[in-house]
Amino acid sequence: MPTPDSSRIVPRVFILDVDGVMTTGQFFYTAEGKAMKVFGPDDHDGLSLLKPYLEIRFVTGDAKGFDISRRRIVADMKFQLDLVSTVKRLAWIAEHYDPRTVIYMGDGIFDHYVMRAVGYAIAPANADRNAKESANYVTERLGGDRAVAEASLHILETFFEAYDPEQAMRSDISYSSSWGA
Repeated sequence: MPTPDSSRIVPRVFILDVDGVMTTGQFFYTAEGKAMKVFGPDDHDGLSLLKPYLEIRFVTGDAKGFDISRRRIVADMKFQLDLVSTVKRLAWIAEHYDPRTVIYMGDGIFDHYVMRAVGYAIAPANADRNAKESANYVTERLGGDRAVAEASLHILETFFEAYDPEQAMRSDISYSSSWGA
């Protein structure tokens, strides 16, 4: 597992793959086609804590399930989502960002190419072996089961200001949902 000097990295954006990171990676099909994906709990809450520090953006290579991902990522969570082939992801990142300023979280068999080129890489516990070996941090949680929340807390602690659960919730952060509404 690579161990760059995180004090020398100045992250600007957190780019996350959707399927296998935000979801369990499972697709549920009916006779009409892809019908559902399983998104996990707490990940949006963790990302809410990162919003004051980083741009947060999602990518998926799943064209057939794009509308499902868009419903969760764009409509519900209010983050940007782009359809980017897994084999073209590194070129896409380089076109939009300086890869050294990117934190990338992925799980797939081609994600290790991206992970080796960005400033910092994270993989969920159930990621492909090459992705985990190329990641700077591997979560204890599985994709679709709070891995993104864990990664968010890790990013805060590593690059910014650690989340302190003993402190009151910050009033300047828009959290993941309108509780009580």
